Amino acid sequence: MKLPAVINVQKFSVHDGHGIRTSIFFKGCLLSCWWCHNPESQSFDRELMFDPGKCTGCGLCVKACPHDAVTVGEDGHAHTSKGTCVTCGACLDWCPNECREIVGTQRYAVDELVQKALEDQQFYERSGGGVTLSGGECMIQDSDFMEELCRKLHFEGIDIAIDTCGYAPLGTYRRLLPYVDTWLYDIKMIDEERHIKYIGRSNDVVLRNLEFLAHNGASLNIRIPTIGTVNDDDESMLAIIEYLKSHVGMPPVNLLPYHTTGSSKYTRLGRPYLARDLQVPSEERMEHLKDLFLQHGFDNVQIGG
Repeated sequence: MKLPAVINVQKFSVHDGHGIRTSIFFKGCLLSCWWCHNPESQSFDRELMFDPGKCTGCGLCVKACPHDAVTVGEDGHAHTSKGTCVTCGACLDWCPNECREIVGTQRYAVDELVQKALEDQQFYERSGGGVTLSGGECMIQDSDFMEELCRKLHFEGIDIAIDTCGYAPLGTYRRLLPYVDTWLYDIKMIDEERHIKYIGRSNDVVLRNLEFLAHNGASLNIRIPTIGTVNDDDESMLAIIEYLKSHVGMPPVNLLPYHTTGSSKYTRLGRPYLARDLQVPSEERMEHLKDLFLQHGFDNVQIGG
């Protein structure tokens, strides 16, 4: 059984399912959404994050690196060669301004995560909360690990929600289905060409897995990241509405307006932010899209959540 990398165990979360929850964010996802607000969760590998705004160019990281991967440039900031850096972390302890961080170093055994979850069981019971498995993409992690984790959480009477993009093996959904109370399932768009452009892959796997869950009695909550100039037009939303009514039903829907709070992470990872020119939908636009769902028979539609 392979232990997956965990980037965060967030306690007292109130945005990833009902009540007070512990959200466990696993590292690794096969999609590459332009607007992803946790880009450090996409790669399965350890990654160096560097904040140039904190760097004073002291050069201590240069001396500390055993692989000669770090230099100080003409801009007075440290620069790390991705082709040379092995993310050993030798530079971290020498940085006086804490501008360097390696993500993907934490790995937990199943029992360790269960124990962390049990620490707040009284809050789950009082608020109707539980544990949310998220990412990255939790469903693309080792399936034996995920099944054992869900089975043990279920045995302890803990409500389990899975936040998924839907791009993972069908067999993993089949194995976890008996233990999961709620599936927080992302749909971005129905148009396959646009899905490939903005998400990086076809949506055929995403839709197939969603239909499997719907046809096997899963409790679904559809979450739609809503991005201006990408999928906030009536045509895109009507396509989602018609697809859901024809193939899934009319489960609760959360419209999640695009935001730019994660954009600085791309700079720290040394990656371009492809969503720079995308638009944040206005409140009026979001209300209009909510009304569109209501007009077509959906009775539980929220903005955000």
